[in-house]
Amino acid sequence: MGLQDNEFLGTSETASILYHDIFDYPLKVKEIIRWRVGKKGLSLFKKTKEVLNKDGLYCLKDKESLLYKRTLRERISNRKTEIAKKNASLLAKLPTVKGVFITGALAMNNAKEESDIDLMIITKRNRLWLTRLTSYLVLRMMNYAVRKPNDKDQKDKLCLNIWLDESALSWGKKDRNIYSAHEIAQVVPIVDKENVHQRFLQKNRWILDYWPSAVRLSSMQYVVRSMQKSILHSTFYVLLSWFNKLAFKLQYLYMKPKITREVVTLHKAIFHPRNWGKEINELLSA
Repeated sequence: MGLQDNEFLGTSETASILYHDIFDYPLKVKEIIRWRVGKKGLSLFKKTKEVLNKDGLYCLKDKESLLYKRTLRERISNRKTEIAKKNASLLAKLPTVKGVFITGALAMNNAKEESDIDLMIITKRNRLWLTRLTSYLVLRMMNYAVRKPNDKDQKDKLCLNIWLDESALSWGKKDRNIYSAHEIAQVVPIVDKENVHQRFLQKNRWILDYWPSAVRLSSMQYVVRSMQKSILHSTFYVLLSWFNKLAFKLQYLYMKPKITREVVTLHKAIFHPRNWGKEINELLSA
């Protein structure tokens, strides 16, 4: 098979291959269909290139070496995913953890041998900073490898770089782009309590403007359960919320000197110092 076998590739499909080439990731036919680029994303692509089809994988011409790389990274990713599941099963025991999602390259089975394991944690409302503190304590007590800032040896270490509480699942408007849309669509839920993964996707429907076939949104409307609280329960809730605010203030004071473009609020913590969205847009437009 070769260049002549690409009749089914339209503009959206070819753009998808171009996008994933940035990450050295050839695509299968079903993946091209899933990750076809939407109208909002197509405007970013200024050039087109020849596409090669070999062994059921599509990549740019002269990029055949990526076919073996994909197979190798899939094996690496399978091993790292098992580590992620083991860690997530521990975090799932915390009552304030609602979801644990694999993110980044590992979510696409495209992890490098030396890479860490990126996880997104979703917590109960007004419990993010208590949960974050507790999670790190538990993981370290169990001797699980957690990556530290500026840690050069990151292989197989957990990187808990996205924290959201269930009241703040929507992505910030200024950070919405083709890259962040893909990152949201590709997450792999390994802990999913009370349909929090589907709730997360529904709050970020805008991703369909860039990747219209990437995810399926349920027609159901999910509502966070609210229980009628006794006076004792209400007092306990208020007390925990106060401790959560205190935990936020203390952790924020510790982080503040190191913060560049990270998002750190009471309900959200996204530790992405590098502006990948801007860089990807520039690469696509070059």
